[in-house]
Amino acid sequence: MVFSSNVFLFLFLPVFLGLYYLSGNRYRNLLLLVASYIFYAWWRVDFLALFAGVTLWNYWIGLKVGAAGVRTKPAQRWLLLGVGVDLAILGYFKYANFGVDSLNAIITSFGLEPFILTHVLLPIGISFYIFESISYIIDVYRGDTPATRNLIDFAAFVAIFPHLIAGPVLRFKDLVDQFNNRTHTLDKFSEGCTRFMQGFIKKVFIADTLAVVADHCFALQNPTTGDAWLGALAYTAQLYFDFSGYSDMAIGLGLMMGFRFMENFKQPYISQSITEFWRRWHISLSTWLRDYLYITLGGNRKGTFATYRNLFLTMLLGGLWHGANFTYIIWGAWHGMWLAIERALGIDTNPQRFNPVKWAFTFLLVVVGWVIFRAENLEVAGRMYGAMFSFGQWQLSELNRAQLTGLQVATLIVAYLTLAFFGLRDFYRNATPPAAPRIPAQVHGDGTLSLDWTRVMTRALVLLLFVASILKLSAQSYSPFLYFQF
Repeated sequence: MVFSSNVFLFLFLPVFLGLYYLSGNRYRNLLLLVASYIFYAWWRVDFLALFAGVTLWNYWIGLKVGAAGVRTKPAQRWLLLGVGVDLAILGYFKYANFGVDSLNAIITSFGLEPFILTHVLLPIGISFYIFESISYIIDVYRGDTPATRNLIDFAAFVAIFPHLIAGPVLRFKDLVDQFNNRTHTLDKFSEGCTRFMQGFIKKVFIADTLAVVADHCFALQNPTTGDAWLGALAYTAQLYFDFSGYSDMAIGLGLMMGFRFMENFKQPYISQSITEFWRRWHISLSTWLRDYLYITLGGNRKGTFATYRNLFLTMLLGGLWHGANFTYIIWGAWHGMWLAIERALGIDTNPQRFNPVKWAFTFLLVVVGWVIFRAENLEVAGRMYGAMFSFGQWQLSELNRAQLTGLQVATLIVAYLTLAFFGLRDFYRNATPPAAPRIPAQVHGDGTLSLDWTRVMTRALVLLLFVASILKLSAQSYSPFLYFQF
C-alpha cells in the first residue's frame, strides 16, 4: 500500500484515524502496531514474519545489552551479536543476488560453471527498519536510552506506518517520550493535514510528471547532449519532489497521530558545498551515518588522513546502503571524495552570503552524481555522461521531441522556479533574525476576529491542488515512490 493511492486515502487512513481517536490512550499504540502490520502485509504477507522476527530479535538484544550495563564488555558482545545478525539479514536479502552475479562474472571469464542461486526478493523497507533497530541497540549500549520492556511500544516504533517504507530514519530515543505521552490537538492535526497534502501534491503533480521525461531520456540509445542534460535535470527535480513529498506525507501523518518526526529535507539544492548538501538532504540518513558509522570509525579524532578516510568510507557505505549495484557504490564514492576535498581545502560549509559561483558548482556536482545514481547500470551511465560532456548537439533528438509534451516542459520549469524561490527564501530567512510567529486567527478584546488571510489563502490553495492531485492520481497508472526500492 502506498500513500498516493485511493485505497490508502479513502479506506485505510479514514478507518484508522476514526478508530485511533475513538480508542483511549492506553490502546492507541497497540492499534498503531496492528494498523502498521496490516499496511505492510498489504504488499506481501509472508515478509511480515521476517519483519516481526527482526523486531523481536532487537527487542531481546536490547534487554540483554541493558542488563549487561552501559559500555561494558558483556554488553559489547551482545551488541556485536545483535548488529551482526541484523547486517546478515540485510546482506542476504539486499546483496545476495549482486554478490552471486559479480562472482559468476569472474568465474565464467575463466571458463568455469556459474553458481545457481534462486533470485532473492528484496523485502520492502528492510533497509529502514534494520537501520532503526541497529540504532536502538547501539543507543542502549551507549546509555543514550534505557532498554524498553514495553514490547508493544518498541514494535510500534519499528513498524509505525507513516515512515515504514521510505523513512525518515527514526530513533527510539527521540520518540520514546512521545509513545508514552503525546498531545493531540486540533492545531497539530490541521498542521499534519496541510503537510500531508503538500507532500501529495509534490509527488503526484510534479514528481510523477517528470518521471516520464527522465525515464525516456535515460532509455535513449543515442542521446544528444540536450537529451542527456534534460534527463539529468528532470531526474534531479523528480527525485527531490518524490522523496521530500514522501517525507512531508510521513511527517504529516505523524502529526495527525500526535507525533512530531524530524525534518528530512531543508532545501538541499540551495547548498554551496557538498558538505552543506548533506546537512540538507535526507537528514535522517546523513545524521545516522554520522552518529553510528563515521563516529564509530573514529570520526576526526585520529588524525587528518583518518578523517578523510572515514568521510570517504562513510559515504561509500552510504551509497551501498541504497542498493546492490556498482552505480550506487560509485555515487557514494563521488560524494565521499568531495566531502574529503572540501574538508582538506577548508571550504566554508555554513555560508552567510549566497555565492552564485559556489552554488552553481555544487549543483553541477550533485546533478552529475544523480546520473549514475539513476542509471540502471554502468553502460547507461557511460552513455549519459558521454552525451552530456561531448557538448555536441544541444537540440533534442526527434524521438525525444515526439515524446515531450507541453505539460512536462511547464512542470519542469515550475519545479525549478519552486526550488529557487523556496531555496532562496530559506537561505535569507536563516541569515536574518526570526520574525515573531504569525497567528492564523485571533480574537480581540472587543470580540472581533482577525484572520491571517495569507495563511488562509495558502491553505485553501493547497486544498484545491490536493483535490486536483487526487483526480490526476485516479487517471494515471501506478507510480511507486522512488525510495521504496531501497
